[in-house]
Amino acid sequence: MDSDLEVSALAINVTVPEPLRWTDTRRGETFVLNTLNVRLLPDGRLAAKAYGRPVGGGRGGYVSFPVPEKPELAALVADAADRAGALWAAHRGL
Repeated sequence: MDSDLEVSALAINVTVPEPLRWTDTRRGETFVLNTLNVRLLPDGRLAAKAYGRPVGGGRGGYVSFPVPEKPELAALVADAADRAGALWAAHRGL
């Protein structure tokens, strides 16, 4: 393995299970947050942002929201990262 290879992005998208979804408001519009974008930072820590759809319908803007500091959401992020790592490790090439 070539450790000099520069990998610029390691990110996954995770669907938030129904019981863990929440709402937040931005620019006067309420969104239900149903997707997380999880990134692996260069130092090995994880960072996550939440995305969703306007409660009132429509497409809405592509706006990120912070992920609340809740143990069940932290566990979802960690489990998703572990699952993604296992899938990456088992890749079968191009």
